[in-house]
Formats: sequence, C-alpha cells, structure tokens
Amino acid sequence: MFGIQGLLFIQDYITIAEEKQFIKTIEKQVWDNSLKRRVQHYGYRYDYQARNVTEDMYLGKLPKWLNNVASKIKEDGLCEVVPDQVIINEYKPGQGISPHIDCESCFGPRIFSLSLGSTAIMEFTQQGIPKKEILLLPRSLVMMYGGARYKWKHSIPARLKDNGVDRGVRLSLTFRNIKINK
Repeated sequence: MFGIQGLLFIQDYITIAEEKQFIKTIEKQVWDNSLKRRVQHYGYRYDYQARNVTEDMYLGKLPKWLNNVASKIKEDGLCEVVPDQVIINEYKPGQGISPHIDCESCFGPRIFSLSLGSTAIMEFTQQGIPKKEILLLPRSLVMMYGGARYKWKHSIPARLKDNGVDRGVRLSLTFRNIKINK
C-alpha cells in the first residue's frame, strides 16, 4: 500500500462511539511527562534512552479496554499473537516524532498504530527513495510489517497544519509484542 511493502491502512477500524470512550478512559489515566510529549505505557515499559525492554519492566496485563482492541487485531487475522504492549502518545498541535524504526530487538514483526482525535500525516522515508506520506484519519489503524517495519523509517512531522488543515490533539495507540532482552 502507498508503494510500501508491508504497510496496511484500515479506515474506521473502531467506531466513533468507541473512539469517544477510549479518549475519556485515556484522559483518566496517569501520564508520563518525561518526554517532549505525554505518554502512557501498558503491558511493559519501554526505555527510550537504552532502547530496551527487560522482564523487570513488566507492568501487568493490558487493561480490558486495551486488551479488547489487541484481541480484535488478532481475531481479524492481522497477527498471530495478541499484542502484549501498548504505548499511548499524545500529540498536541505542533508536536511530532522523529524518523525512526521501532526497536527491532525489543518488538515483534508487526507494529499497529490506532489514531484517535485529530488527523496527522505520517511520513515514511528510506534512503534513495522519494518520501511517502499517508494521512492518518481518526479511528484508522496502520499496520507495519516486512519492509514497512524494518526498511522504512516513519515519523510525524512537528507542525501545526497538514495540507492546510489545523491539527488538533491526536492520540496514537501503538500495539506491539515484546521480545524480552535478558
């Protein structure tokens, strides 16, 4: 999809009512403010500086409201194992995330990102190939595997508008499977 092997985009993966309930539930949780953006970790904490996950970073099973989506991802045939780790990132207008590939030694072969709230453009870059962009719509799910997971860097540019449209607050729920590094 979009000229990138291993990239799948599913519009309206959840309903508007589910999105509203997720946003309400997320806002009641405790935020980690140690990064440039607010984050929440579930399942396992990820060490951004060490780029590592270890057994002692286990936070417990996913809460039911996240496990329901993780189970749906598996039931829909998008992965073989229910994701066991979720990071929720809050992006306010003007915030983004630098180009990166999710830690290969920490996470399994499939990465899922569910967007809530506002739209944003996700950019995919690979050296020597023109940049690709996809518009992340509220309630959409992006799956990265194969080339999209391991060869293309993805990012959200830090800006106030995408294609002339003002950004609002966007929540990104990233579902992954942990590979324990001992």
